[in-house]
Amino acid sequence: MLLRWLPTLSLFFAMALWASSFIALKLAFMHYDPMVVIFGRMVIGALCFIPFYKLWCRFEYRRGDLLWLAVMAIAEPCLYFVFEANALTYTSAAQAGMITAMAPLLVGIGAFFVLKERMSRSALFGFLVAVAGALWLSLTAEDSAHAPNPLLGNFLEFCAMVCAAVYSLALKHLSERYSPWFLTALQAFCGSVFFFPLLFLPQTTLPTEWAGSGVMAILYLGVFINIGAYGLYNFAVSKVKVSQASAFINLIPVITLLLAFIILDERMTFEQLLASGVVLAGVILSQQRSSESAPETASA
Repeated sequence: MLLRWLPTLSLFFAMALWASSFIALKLAFMHYDPMVVIFGRMVIGALCFIPFYKLWCRFEYRRGDLLWLAVMAIAEPCLYFVFEANALTYTSAAQAGMITAMAPLLVGIGAFFVLKERMSRSALFGFLVAVAGALWLSLTAEDSAHAPNPLLGNFLEFCAMVCAAVYSLALKHLSERYSPWFLTALQAFCGSVFFFPLLFLPQTTLPTEWAGSGVMAILYLGVFINIGAYGLYNFAVSKVKVSQASAFINLIPVITLLLAFIILDERMTFEQLLASGVVLAGVILSQQRSSESAPETASA
Protein backbone atom coordinates (compact mmCIF):
# COMPACT_ATOMS: atom_id res chain seq x y z
CA MET A 1 0.00 0.00 0.00
CA LEU A 2 2.81 2.41 0.91
CA LEU A 3 4.63 1.70 -2.37
CA ARG A 4 1.45 2.56 -4.26
CA TRP A 5 1.27 5.97 -2.62
CA LEU A 6 5.00 6.65 -2.74
CA PRO A 7 4.92 8.71 -6.00
CA THR A 8 2.02 10.79 -4.65
CA LEU A 9 3.77 11.42 -1.35
CA SER A 10 6.97 12.27 -3.23
CA LEU A 11 5.12 14.83 -5.33
CA PHE A 12 3.45 16.40 -2.31
CA PHE A 13 6.71 16.86 -0.42
CA ALA A 14 8.47 18.07 -3.58
CA MET A 15 5.83 20.78 -4.05
CA ALA A 16 6.04 21.83 -0.38
CA LEU A 17 9.82 22.15 -0.72
CA TRP A 18 9.56 24.08 -3.99
CA ALA A 19 7.07 26.48 -2.42
CA SER A 20 9.53 27.14 0.40
CA SER A 21 12.28 27.84 -2.17
CA PHE A 22 10.61 31.14 -3.13
CA ILE A 23 10.93 32.27 0.48
CA ALA A 24 14.53 31.04 0.77
CA LEU A 25 15.47 32.82 -2.45
CA LYS A 26 13.95 36.08 -1.25
CA LEU A 27 15.89 35.80 2.01
CA ALA A 28 19.14 34.96 0.19
CA PHE A 29 18.70 37.84 -2.27
CA MET A 30 18.54 40.27 0.65
CA HIS A 31 22.24 39.57 1.25
CA TYR A 32 23.79 38.25 -1.95
CA ASP A 33 23.62 38.79 -5.71
CA PRO A 34 21.15 36.41 -7.44
CA MET A 35 23.91 34.80 -9.56
CA VAL A 36 25.97 34.16 -6.43
CA VAL A 37 22.98 32.53 -4.76
CA ILE A 38 22.15 30.30 -7.74
CA PHE A 39 25.77 29.25 -8.26
CA GLY A 40 26.14 28.54 -4.56
CA ARG A 41 23.10 26.26 -4.42
CA MET A 42 24.26 24.39 -7.54
CA VAL A 43 27.74 23.76 -6.15
CA ILE A 44 26.36 22.60 -2.80
CA GLY A 45 24.01 20.19 -4.56
CA ALA A 46 26.82 18.84 -6.76
CA LEU A 47 29.20 18.37 -3.82
CA CYS A 48 26.56 16.40 -1.92
CA PHE A 49 26.29 13.92 -4.80
CA ILE A 50 30.03 13.21 -5.19
CA PRO A 51 30.47 10.82 -2.21
CA PHE A 52 27.57 8.67 -3.44
CA TYR A 53 28.42 8.53 -7.15
CA LYS A 54 28.35 4.70 -7.20
CA LEU A 55 24.68 4.79 -6.18
CA TRP A 56 23.39 7.26 -8.77
CA CYS A 57 25.85 7.07 -11.67
CA ARG A 58 23.97 4.31 -13.52
CA PHE A 59 22.20 4.74 -16.84
CA GLU A 60 21.45 3.10 -20.18
CA TYR A 61 22.60 5.48 -22.90
CA ARG A 62 20.97 5.30 -26.32
CA ARG A 63 21.73 7.18 -29.48
CA GLY A 64 20.05 10.57 -29.42
CA ASP A 65 19.90 10.81 -25.63
CA LEU A 66 22.64 13.45 -25.55
CA LEU A 67 20.31 15.94 -27.22
CA TRP A 68 17.51 15.21 -24.75
CA LEU A 69 19.91 15.48 -21.79
CA ALA A 70 21.19 18.80 -23.12
CA VAL A 71 17.66 20.15 -23.61
CA MET A 72 16.71 19.07 -20.09
CA ALA A 73 19.75 20.67 -18.45
CA ILE A 74 19.60 23.89 -20.49
CA ALA A 75 15.90 24.32 -19.75
CA GLU A 76 16.33 23.58 -16.06
CA PRO A 77 18.39 24.50 -14.15
CA CYS A 78 20.22 26.85 -16.55
CA LEU A 79 17.64 29.11 -18.20
CA TYR A 80 15.00 28.40 -15.56
CA PHE A 81 17.10 29.86 -12.76
CA VAL A 82 18.27 32.81 -14.85
CA PHE A 83 14.62 33.80 -15.30
CA GLU A 84 13.53 32.95 -11.75
CA ALA A 85 16.44 34.67 -10.03
CA ASN A 86 15.72 37.88 -11.92
CA ALA A 87 11.97 37.47 -11.46
CA LEU A 88 12.26 37.43 -7.68
CA THR A 89 14.25 40.66 -7.68
CA TYR A 90 11.25 42.39 -9.28
CA THR A 91 8.16 40.64 -7.91
CA SER A 92 7.04 39.20 -4.60
CA ALA A 93 7.41 35.55 -3.61
CA ALA A 94 3.61 35.27 -3.35
CA GLN A 95 3.01 36.51 -6.90
CA ALA A 96 5.84 34.43 -8.36
CA GLY A 97 4.41 31.38 -6.63
CA MET A 98 1.02 32.09 -8.17
CA ILE A 99 2.50 32.18 -11.69
CA THR A 100 3.77 28.63 -11.16
CA ALA A 101 0.15 27.48 -11.38
CA MET A 102 0.48 27.86 -15.15
CA ALA A 103 3.19 25.19 -15.43
CA PRO A 104 0.76 22.24 -15.82
CA LEU A 105 -1.01 24.08 -18.63
CA LEU A 106 2.28 24.70 -20.39
CA VAL A 107 3.13 21.00 -20.11
CA GLY A 108 -0.17 20.28 -21.86
CA ILE A 109 0.59 22.80 -24.59
CA GLY A 110 4.03 21.27 -25.06
CA ALA A 111 2.59 17.77 -25.26
CA PHE A 112 0.15 18.97 -27.93
CA PHE A 113 2.89 20.35 -30.19
CA VAL A 114 5.79 18.02 -29.38
CA LEU A 115 3.95 14.75 -28.78
CA LYS A 116 1.04 15.45 -31.17
CA GLU A 117 -1.53 14.83 -28.45
CA ARG A 118 -5.01 16.26 -28.62
CA MET A 119 -5.89 19.16 -26.39
CA SER A 120 -9.52 19.46 -25.30
CA ARG A 121 -11.48 22.68 -25.65
CA SER A 122 -11.85 22.88 -21.88
CA ALA A 123 -8.06 22.66 -21.53
CA LEU A 124 -7.54 25.46 -24.06
CA PHE A 125 -10.22 27.57 -22.38
CA GLY A 126 -8.66 26.92 -18.99
CA PHE A 127 -5.26 27.96 -20.31
CA LEU A 128 -6.66 31.25 -21.62
CA VAL A 129 -8.45 31.90 -18.32
CA ALA A 130 -5.24 31.28 -16.37
CA VAL A 131 -3.27 33.60 -18.67
CA ALA A 132 -5.91 36.30 -18.19
CA GLY A 133 -5.71 35.85 -14.43
CA ALA A 134 -1.92 36.07 -14.48
CA LEU A 135 -2.06 39.29 -16.53
CA TRP A 136 -4.67 40.72 -14.15
CA LEU A 137 -2.50 39.80 -11.16
CA SER A 138 0.51 41.52 -12.71
CA LEU A 139 -1.26 44.65 -13.91
CA THR A 140 -3.04 45.29 -10.61
CA ALA A 141 0.11 44.79 -8.53
CA GLU A 142 1.59 47.95 -7.05
CA ASP A 143 5.29 48.63 -6.66
CA SER A 144 6.53 47.85 -3.17
CA ALA A 145 9.65 46.83 -1.28
CA HIS A 146 8.80 43.19 -2.03
CA ALA A 147 7.88 43.85 -5.68
CA PRO A 148 9.57 46.91 -7.26
CA ASN A 149 8.42 45.93 -10.80
CA PRO A 150 5.81 43.13 -10.55
CA LEU A 151 4.82 43.23 -14.24
CA LEU A 152 8.38 42.48 -15.36
CA GLY A 153 8.96 40.05 -12.52
CA ASN A 154 5.83 38.03 -13.25
CA PHE A 155 6.68 37.89 -16.96
CA LEU A 156 10.15 36.54 -16.13
CA GLU A 157 8.57 33.96 -13.82
CA PHE A 158 6.28 32.92 -16.68
CA CYS A 159 9.37 32.43 -18.87
CA ALA A 160 10.76 30.23 -16.09
CA MET A 161 7.57 28.14 -16.23
CA VAL A 162 8.03 27.66 -20.00
CA CYS A 163 11.49 26.27 -19.23
CA ALA A 164 9.98 24.04 -16.52
CA ALA A 165 7.51 22.61 -19.05
CA VAL A 166 10.31 21.80 -21.51
CA TYR A 167 12.24 20.20 -18.66
CA SER A 168 9.27 18.02 -17.64
CA LEU A 169 8.76 16.67 -21.16
CA ALA A 170 12.47 15.90 -21.62
CA LEU A 171 12.60 14.34 -18.16
CA LYS A 172 9.72 11.98 -18.94
CA HIS A 173 11.43 10.91 -22.16
CA LEU A 174 14.63 10.05 -20.29
CA SER A 175 13.19 8.60 -17.08
CA GLU A 176 12.81 5.05 -18.44
CA ARG A 177 16.57 4.59 -18.87
CA TYR A 178 18.07 7.02 -16.37
CA SER A 179 17.60 6.94 -12.61
CA PRO A 180 15.95 10.03 -11.10
CA TRP A 181 19.04 10.62 -8.95
CA PHE A 182 21.35 10.55 -11.98
CA LEU A 183 19.21 13.20 -13.68
CA THR A 184 19.11 15.26 -10.47
CA ALA A 185 22.89 15.07 -10.12
CA LEU A 186 23.34 16.00 -13.79
CA GLN A 187 21.29 19.14 -13.20
CA ALA A 188 23.46 20.16 -10.25
CA PHE A 189 26.75 19.64 -12.10
CA CYS A 190 25.54 21.32 -15.31
CA GLY A 191 24.17 24.22 -13.29
CA SER A 192 27.49 24.68 -11.50
CA VAL A 193 29.36 24.85 -14.82
CA PHE A 194 26.78 27.15 -16.42
CA PHE A 195 26.56 29.70 -13.60
CA PHE A 196 30.28 29.90 -12.76
CA PRO A 197 31.17 32.30 -15.64
CA LEU A 198 28.16 34.46 -14.76
CA LEU A 199 29.87 35.33 -11.47
CA PHE A 200 32.33 37.46 -13.43
CA LEU A 201 29.78 39.55 -15.32
CA PRO A 202 30.10 43.30 -14.64
CA GLN A 203 26.61 43.43 -13.11
CA THR A 204 27.29 40.58 -10.66
CA THR A 205 28.24 41.70 -7.16
CA LEU A 206 30.54 39.21 -5.48
CA PRO A 207 30.20 38.64 -1.70
CA THR A 208 32.19 40.93 0.57
CA GLU A 209 30.82 39.82 3.95
CA TRP A 210 29.37 36.80 5.75
CA ALA A 211 25.61 36.95 6.25
CA GLY A 212 24.42 34.04 8.37
CA SER A 213 20.78 34.04 7.20
CA GLY A 214 21.84 34.37 3.56
CA VAL A 215 24.31 31.49 3.81
CA MET A 216 21.75 29.29 5.56
CA ALA A 217 19.23 30.05 2.82
CA ILE A 218 21.76 29.02 0.14
CA LEU A 219 22.57 25.81 2.02
CA TYR A 220 18.85 25.06 2.32
CA LEU A 221 18.36 25.62 -1.41
CA GLY A 222 21.32 23.43 -2.34
CA VAL A 223 20.43 20.46 -0.13
CA PHE A 224 16.66 20.48 0.31
CA ILE A 225 15.63 21.94 -3.06
CA ASN A 226 18.33 20.94 -5.57
CA ILE A 227 18.56 17.43 -4.13
CA GLY A 228 15.36 16.88 -2.15
CA ALA A 229 12.66 18.56 -4.26
CA TYR A 230 14.15 17.69 -7.66
CA GLY A 231 15.00 14.15 -6.57
CA LEU A 232 11.47 13.50 -5.34
CA TYR A 233 9.88 15.03 -8.44
CA ASN A 234 12.18 13.16 -10.84
CA PHE A 235 11.40 9.90 -9.00
CA ALA A 236 7.65 10.52 -9.24
CA VAL A 237 7.80 11.39 -12.96
CA SER A 238 9.51 8.04 -13.59
CA LYS A 239 6.50 6.30 -12.02
CA VAL A 240 3.44 8.29 -13.15
CA LYS A 241 2.21 10.29 -16.14
CA VAL A 242 3.92 13.64 -16.54
CA SER A 243 0.51 15.36 -16.67
CA GLN A 244 -0.40 13.81 -13.32
CA ALA A 245 2.89 14.92 -11.80
CA SER A 246 2.65 18.45 -13.20
CA ALA A 247 -0.87 18.83 -11.79
CA PHE A 248 0.62 18.79 -8.28
CA ILE A 249 2.36 22.09 -9.12
CA ASN A 250 -1.01 23.68 -8.36
CA LEU A 251 -0.17 23.20 -4.67
CA ILE A 252 2.82 25.55 -4.90
CA PRO A 253 0.89 28.87 -5.13
CA VAL A 254 -1.23 28.10 -2.08
CA ILE A 255 1.73 26.99 0.06
CA THR A 256 3.89 29.90 -1.15
CA LEU A 257 1.15 32.41 -0.38
CA LEU A 258 0.88 31.09 3.17
CA LEU A 259 4.64 30.98 3.77
CA ALA A 260 5.17 34.46 2.27
CA PHE A 261 2.55 35.85 4.65
CA ILE A 262 3.99 34.11 7.72
CA ILE A 263 7.73 34.55 7.07
CA LEU A 264 8.08 37.62 4.81
CA ASP A 265 4.90 39.45 5.86
CA GLU A 266 3.91 39.79 2.19
CA ARG A 267 0.29 40.76 1.66
CA MET A 268 -1.94 40.79 -1.40
CA THR A 269 -4.84 43.14 -2.06
CA PHE A 270 -8.38 41.86 -2.46
CA GLU A 271 -8.16 42.42 -6.23
CA GLN A 272 -4.92 40.45 -6.41
CA LEU A 273 -6.53 37.59 -4.48
CA LEU A 274 -9.39 37.61 -6.99
CA ALA A 275 -6.89 37.50 -9.85
CA SER A 276 -5.11 34.61 -8.16
CA GLY A 277 -8.45 32.83 -7.91
CA VAL A 278 -8.90 33.27 -11.67
CA VAL A 279 -5.50 31.68 -12.28
CA LEU A 280 -6.38 28.67 -10.15
CA ALA A 281 -9.83 28.40 -11.75
CA GLY A 282 -8.23 28.27 -15.18
CA VAL A 283 -5.87 25.55 -14.00
CA ILE A 284 -8.75 23.49 -12.59
CA LEU A 285 -10.65 23.81 -15.88
CA SER A 286 -7.60 22.71 -17.81
CA GLN A 287 -7.17 19.56 -15.74
CA GLN A 288 -10.21 18.00 -17.42
CA ARG A 289 -7.86 17.23 -20.31
CA SER A 290 -6.06 14.55 -18.29
CA SER A 291 -9.05 12.25 -18.53
CA GLU A 292 -9.14 12.62 -22.30
CA SER A 293 -5.46 12.54 -23.23
CA ALA A 294 -2.45 12.55 -20.96
CA PRO A 295 1.08 13.00 -22.22
CA GLU A 296 2.20 9.53 -21.20
CA THR A 297 3.84 8.99 -24.57
CA ALA A 298 6.54 11.50 -23.66
CA SER A 299 8.82 8.52 -23.17
CA ALA A 300 8.11 7.03 -26.56
